[in-house]
Amino acid sequence: MTKNNVRGPQFVQFFQPVINALIELGGSGQPSEVEELIAEKLNISEDEQNEQISSGSSRFRNKVNWARFYLAKADFIDASTRGVWSLTEKGRNTKLSHDEALQLFQNIHQQFSVERKKQKDKSPIHPESKSDISDELQGEDNDHRVILLGKLMALPADGFERLCQRLLRESGFESVTVTGKSGDGGLDGNGVLQVNPFVSFKVLFQCKRYSGSVTPSQVRDFRGAMMGRADKGIILTTGTFTSEAKKEAVRDGVPPIELVDGEKLLDMFEKLELGLKPKIAYDIDEKFFDDFR
Repeated sequence: MTKNNVRGPQFVQFFQPVINALIELGGSGQPSEVEELIAEKLNISEDEQNEQISSGSSRFRNKVNWARFYLAKADFIDASTRGVWSLTEKGRNTKLSHDEALQLFQNIHQQFSVERKKQKDKSPIHPESKSDISDELQGEDNDHRVILLGKLMALPADGFERLCQRLLRESGFESVTVTGKSGDGGLDGNGVLQVNPFVSFKVLFQCKRYSGSVTPSQVRDFRGAMMGRADKGIILTTGTFTSEAKKEAVRDGVPPIELVDGEKLLDMFEKLELGLKPKIAYDIDEKFFDDFR
């Protein structure tokens, strides 16, 4: 998708494609399903899909998420549902031209400006942004992700493997061992996932500490190395996976492989508070002080 001759923030052009994708998916869908369908319909190249911003997130995914944010504010998408995007009745019957999408953005943007002025606080959107502001997701609240990704990338290979070992242990895996032996088909370690007292799975994992994209051939090589040795495989990377790699991971007739990209990796660190210290922030409740003025 070209950026030329697109007025307003670049993510505005995804307003209607997000709606269209959800309609085609039956009214609701996982974010990944929406992104894949949009990429297919708009012929967005692998390079565009895998282009990253400073936090390691996909620039394309970032824009789609901003589109969803504004559509939720406009009541086209159910804002209360996390993990699944769902169209409202209003959204199902909406067809936005680019001018209408841009006007929608400006209206909601203006609301943020008014609220910020009232609260004397910073809104999530900077009004001075005149071009593509999708990188605003990397604002003050997400600086820790940029720093965290930088620290992961700066680790030596064996250090990243041991960190993935710790991450798997914190996620409930048992007997997690790092092997990292050369000539072992790229296998970096193994562990056991105890589902319940009667069921467990042996898992092999591979760690890829780089900013590029994992290809389908790399997924196939990993699967070949794990065949007959484990029930399941996991590839963890600070980078991304191409769409073909994702398809290869769940191809019929072969053992499935779980894929953990850089963004999901950072999500796991946040959820487990691993290497991160949570902090509490407060907003002033102006109404509380009204009775005392």
